[in-house]
Amino acid sequence: MREVELTIPEWEQAIAFLTAAGQKCDDERQEFILLSDVLGVSMLVETINNRSGGATESTVLGPFHVVESPRRQLGDSIDQVGAGPPCVVTGRVLSASGAPVPGASLDVWQANDQGFYDVQQPGVQPRANGRGLFTADADGAFWFRTIVPSHYPIPTDGPVGSLLNATRRHPYRPAHIHFIVTAPGYRPLTTHIFVAGSEYIESDAVFAVKKSLITEFAAVDDPSLAAGYGIANPFRLANFDIVLRPVP
Repeated sequence: MREVELTIPEWEQAIAFLTAAGQKCDDERQEFILLSDVLGVSMLVETINNRSGGATESTVLGPFHVVESPRRQLGDSIDQVGAGPPCVVTGRVLSASGAPVPGASLDVWQANDQGFYDVQQPGVQPRANGRGLFTADADGAFWFRTIVPSHYPIPTDGPVGSLLNATRRHPYRPAHIHFIVTAPGYRPLTTHIFVAGSEYIESDAVFAVKKSLITEFAAVDDPSLAAGYGIANPFRLANFDIVLRPVP
């Protein structure tokens, strides 16, 4: 404030901005997390506190995590609408030594093919569409069906949107799927997988893309394999192993 010689009107505008950010928060939306995200603060804190040490890299939680993700069985679909390119996501939860982590919990959530989360479209999307809580099997393996998510803009109808406009920044995030992975004896991991080739992969509005998290969603045209997965052919297949760090 000394350096810029902040004026009283500027101070008042700053207070009004922070007040508006608080007023925009509700049970479904956290405008202060969104503000932290677009300023790069969230990713900086993640990076400082979660140096990978050979484990899967972490990234931001985002403003649309819901604690009541429905429990689903391995192989279930988290998509309840059926719009968008069908997709299968597979992988294993492993320790840094490569040993499986059996029974790991995976909380998964994503936007739909139009770039909206369920909580953004009540009455349009079923509640908990694009969400699921899975348990890895004895080999640490997991898999589920879904659709390929779309890139999307973060909400711009509040103070954060005004900030982006004022700084001439776009509001878009590349397509991705969120994960929170936990297991006894290991540090919890919050991360994404990003769809390789997605728009805005080089200019994520919240600075969250890390190269190690960019994943190929390969096109597959194999009726017998599709039938084995219980999904329409052709489809996309993404494989992503998740490595956890032990608790010190």
